[in-house]
Formats: sequence, structure tokens, C-alpha cells
Amino acid sequence: MDVSIFLAQFWGWYLLIFFFVLSFNPIRIKQIFIDFSDQKFSIITAFLAIILGLVNILLHNIWEPDWRFLITALGWASLFFGLALFIFPNPSRKRLEVINVKLVQVIYVLLFLLGIFLLNMGYQLVLY
Repeated sequence: MDVSIFLAQFWGWYLLIFFFVLSFNPIRIKQIFIDFSDQKFSIITAFLAIILGLVNILLHNIWEPDWRFLITALGWASLFFGLALFIFPNPSRKRLEVINVKLVQVIYVLLFLLGIFLLNMGYQLVLY
């Protein structure tokens, strides 16, 4: 299986699952923001984001102007988010405090659409 197809399926399902979890239980969004004040949660989240981003980048660092770029961008975004949270925990947490629940819901809708697009590319459901 091509790495691009695998990662499109992975990121697509990942984004879809988290969209539905946070849509059906919006209290989780507030809980995540509260948990970021705990250093242990921030460190674990940072490590997971760094690992996920780094593995994605090492396996798939394609900068072509097509759908595969989105997979690379997700990997780099994950890596930078994890590094920022690990290296600069207080400023990162302060930036997260500015974000409200409504903005998170808008972001998750956009990520849902990205997940649907990546699943389509991974499974070739609708051909162009």
C-alpha cells in the first residue's frame, strides 16, 4: 500500500472520529482546555504530537501541489504544535486560553471536511 494512501486513510479516520467525539460530547472541549493547565497532561500531549508529527514527516514529506501536501502539512503542524507545547508551555497555554469553544467548533468542522476529503482520496470513493 502506498504511504500516501495509508496516511490519507489514517488522518481521515482520525479527524472524523475526533469530530464526532467532540460533537456529541462538547464538554470534552472545555475539559481539554482545563487539562492543559496540568503540566503532566501538557507533556504527554506534546510528546504524542511530536511523535505523530515526526513519524508522519519521516514517512511522507511530499511537497507536491496536490492532495498529498495536506498530509505533509498535518504532520508538520502536529510536530510544531508538540514542540511549541513542550518548549514554551506557558505561552502555548495562554494562546489556547484565548480560543473559545465556538472557535474550536468551527476549526473542528473544517477538520471534519478535511477528514472527509482525505478519506475520499484514501479509498477513492468519488473519482475526479
